[in-house]
Amino acid sequence: MPPSDALARRIAPATTALLTVECQRGVVGEGSALPELAALVRETGVLERIADLVESARAAGVQVVHAVAERRPDGRGANRNAPLFRAVERLPVRQLAGTDAVRIAPPVTVGDGDLVTRRLHGLSPLAGTGVDALLRNLGRRTVVVVGVSANVAVPNAVFDLVNLGYTAVVVEDAIAGVPAVYTRAMVRYTLGLVATVASTAEVRECWRGAPEGGQGGSPRPGGLRPA
Repeated sequence: MPPSDALARRIAPATTALLTVECQRGVVGEGSALPELAALVRETGVLERIADLVESARAAGVQVVHAVAERRPDGRGANRNAPLFRAVERLPVRQLAGTDAVRIAPPVTVGDGDLVTRRLHGLSPLAGTGVDALLRNLGRRTVVVVGVSANVAVPNAVFDLVNLGYTAVVVEDAIAGVPAVYTRAMVRYTLGLVATVASTAEVRECWRGAPEGGQGGSPRPGGLRPA
């Protein structure tokens, strides 16, 4: 099904950024600290779809931002106020700054014009990371969100974007969480209430047909999508 004209206007390259969330080797790569999530991402083709969207975004002039989660070896500044943070400290693979674990996982690539932001604390790719200021300085008002996980970081990103006044677009077949059925429920019953939900094919087609740096138009509201 071809994308709507409203979606094409909403994600016009001149005013849109593509945000990849925790697409790093220590999370979605072969040596992941979260093997169940990493296996799901690879087996379902999510990582390949993210890679395709990154290439499509660059070709269309959409700003690509990679949000990486990492820790200092001494853990300084990291949260310890939730069970998740304490569990992370016990994992066999740690997301330590400067290691392979925090490098972007193939086949996703980092281009010369891409931005890579790193957070040492919290759950959100936006809160306290500088992403908001970067997007505003670049004149980006819509953010297309892909990556992991649908359990925590992706919804955090979407809610923060909406609270900061951005229009959020969730690519439903380019995000993942465990179990897979939870991701579908999250999109249908939560993210679809606050963000536009689209497929990889729809987004890629919009960018393929858009002139680089094309101007945006009136967006359409988000809404529920069938499971």
